[in-house]
Amino acid sequence: MASQLQLAQAEGLCLRYPENLGLHREVNFDSAVTMLLRAIQMATTMPFTWGFIDKPQEGQVILIFIPNHSPFPNDGIRYLEQEVKYNIPAGMRELEVYEAKFGFAPGVDQTAWRVRRRYRLTKGGHPQLILMHYSRGQPIAVPPQFLNQPIRVYPLRPVTEPAVFVCGDKTGQKVYPPGMAPGPNVGMGMGMGIGMNMQQQAMLAQQNNNMEILERKRERERARERGASMAPRPPPRVEEEDSGDEIDMISTKALALTRYRRNHDIMNAVFKHAAYGGKYTPTFPPPYSIFNKTELEDKTNQLSAEIAALNARAIERNAAKALAEQERLQQKAALAFDLGDASMENLSDSIVV
Repeated sequence: MASQLQLAQAEGLCLRYPENLGLHREVNFDSAVTMLLRAIQMATTMPFTWGFIDKPQEGQVILIFIPNHSPFPNDGIRYLEQEVKYNIPAGMRELEVYEAKFGFAPGVDQTAWRVRRRYRLTKGGHPQLILMHYSRGQPIAVPPQFLNQPIRVYPLRPVTEPAVFVCGDKTGQKVYPPGMAPGPNVGMGMGMGIGMNMQQQAMLAQQNNNMEILERKRERERARERGASMAPRPPPRVEEEDSGDEIDMISTKALALTRYRRNHDIMNAVFKHAAYGGKYTPTFPPPYSIFNKTELEDKTNQLSAEIAALNARAIERNAAKALAEQERLQQKAALAFDLGDASMENLSDSIVV
């Protein structure tokens, strides 16, 4: 039985999640991380069944469990290009992605249009749980020599192995159908090997989770330290007068020193005034002592003389202006008188008696 199971595994037999996960047109990285985290919880309550993956349809999502150092199972599809691997950071986790393009099912597809992506959490999850998604990509022509050449042997072997828990406290425990019990020593070696391997994987996953929790805790502590160092410091507190309520918060030495300094300053001011008073008060010069009185008087006299001369000139100009105005008025009056006499003479000549 063990040899038959090993042969079947070489042909692509693997542990699959038994329920249908539905059809999805596309699965992005965030959705893959969410599904893999949910798969850890589902695997603890649902045993995985042995089965083959053969020519999945477009949009199908499959969840499988692969033990350490085990090859990826054959899915009945031939891919014309080599599978590409890349890692995607997802916060505290790391998502590993394998992408294979230009796949076709020999004898079924005429063009290579299938795309397979398989995801697993290498950090922050269960690395043996693998999520696969099949989608449609850009089709290309299939070389004639591969068009009808199968990639696996048909028909596929029948599977009678019972389901197995792959995660949780029941890791490695088999679940037999009703009415079927394990025979004596039948498949014991292979079952114990799988159970031991799964227990080691469960312990590894638990250790991985513990390391992730510790790393999160360190990140939070470092973030708090950075925030505390970058936060603005509060302004210094203004010291107030001593009061009875503050005695419990201030040490005796600090309180005594403060009172001594305050009393010393007060007594120093009192005795300084009593001893010296106003004896040695310096005499400050008057504010106008920086000016020369004689020089200021000379400048004042000079300015007064200039003002008097300007006033005299102004009076002369005004008198001359008044005299000129008077003469102009006299000339205007005389001219008006002459014109009046001339007009009367002309009028008398024109009258006939």
